Amino acid sequence: MYISRLKVENWKNFKAAEVQLGHRLFLVGPNASGKSNFLDIFRFLRDVSISGGGLQQAVEGRRGGVGAIRCLAARKHSDVLIEVDLKEDGNDDLWQYRLSFSQNNNRQPVIQQERVEHNGEVKINRPDSDDKSDPLRRTETALEQTSANRDFRPVSRFFESVSYQHLLPQVIRDPQGFSPGKIGNDPFGRDFLQRVENTFSKTRDSRLKKILDAMKVAAPQLQELKVERDNFGVPHLVGLYTHWRLNPGKQNEAQFSDGTLRLFGLLWTLFEGDGPLLLEEPELSLHSEVVRHLPQLIERVHKHRKIKRQVIISTHSEAMLSDAGIGGEELLRLEPSAEGTLLKSPAQDPHDRRLLESGLTVAEVVLPKSAPKHSEQLAFSFSK
Repeated sequence: MYISRLKVENWKNFKAAEVQLGHRLFLVGPNASGKSNFLDIFRFLRDVSISGGGLQQAVEGRRGGVGAIRCLAARKHSDVLIEVDLKEDGNDDLWQYRLSFSQNNNRQPVIQQERVEHNGEVKINRPDSDDKSDPLRRTETALEQTSANRDFRPVSRFFESVSYQHLLPQVIRDPQGFSPGKIGNDPFGRDFLQRVENTFSKTRDSRLKKILDAMKVAAPQLQELKVERDNFGVPHLVGLYTHWRLNPGKQNEAQFSDGTLRLFGLLWTLFEGDGPLLLEEPELSLHSEVVRHLPQLIERVHKHRKIKRQVIISTHSEAMLSDAGIGGEELLRLEPSAEGTLLKSPAQDPHDRRLLESGLTVAEVVLPKSAPKHSEQLAFSFSK
C-alpha cells in the first residue's frame, strides 16, 4: 500500500495543495519553503493513529497546538485538512481518509470531519450521532481507537508503519547526552543502536553482512561490522579496519566518522520496516560520489527485499538529483508565495517537460528554479 494522492489545507506552509504521489518522491526548495513540514504531514497521520497518543498528543504534545499548525496565510478560524488516497499495488483497491480539525474555546483540538471510504463505500463519517450526544468524542480520531477502527484497520496500521529517519551521528554516539531517559523509535538515533541489537540475531547478522558489502565501496578498509555490549551492558557498533599492522584495528561508533555513521544508519533504515519512509537530506556528511548513487541504492535494497516501499526524500543535493533515472513526476519543487508554499511538478510544466525529454536531468532543470533569490548577495551582506 502507498499514498497515491495528498490534499492539504491550512497545514503549516501550505494554504492549499493537492498532488499525486508515486512510490518515490524527491522534494526540493529553498530553506524555510516547507520541505520538513511536508514530511510532517505523514508523521502526523502516524501520530494520530497511535493508541494512547492520538490527536491530542499529535497536535498539542508534538506540535504546539492548532495555532502552531495552521498556515499563516489561512483566514481566521480556518480548519486544518488532510486527505489522502491509499492504493494497493497490482489491484484497484482504494482507501480514502479525510481529517479536518480546529480548536474549541479551550484551544483543545477538535475534529470537524473524519471520513473513511473503501472503494467508494463509506466506512465512517464523523461527526455522527454518537459524537453529537458526547462532544468529548470529537477530541479523538477513530483511527486511534481499536474499538472504532475495525472496519478500516488496514488504514490505521498503514499510517502506524510510517517511518521518519534523520539520524544524527552526535546523538548515536552519545544518546544519554541528549536525553537521559529511554526514548523508543527516535528518528534522531537515541535508541538506534539498541534497535539494531534488539533485532533477531539471524536477521541482524544478515543485514550487517549486506550493509558491509555496500559500505566497503565508501570505506575499503572496513572488513567487519558487528554489535557488541560493553562492560556496562551498553550496545556498540563495532567495525574492524585493516591497516599496516598484522591484525585489524577495532573501532566503535565513537571513532566512526560522521559519514560512516550516516551511511550505516541510512542502509539499516532501508532494511527496517516496509511502510512509507521519510528521509530528510540523507546526503549530509556523505561524499558526492556516494550521494550520486543513493537513488539506485535505495531501489536495489527494496528490489532485494522484494517490496515496493514508498520513499519520500527532501534534498538540496545536485549529485543525487543528477540520477538520470529520476523522472519529472517523481519530483516536487516547493515555491514560497504570499499565499503559502506552492507545489510545482516539472512533469506538469510544458517547458520543464520538454527539457527533461531532451535528456537533461531533474537537477539541471529544477535546481536553478529552487535556488533562493538574490543568493549571490549573501557574501556581501556584512560589507556595509
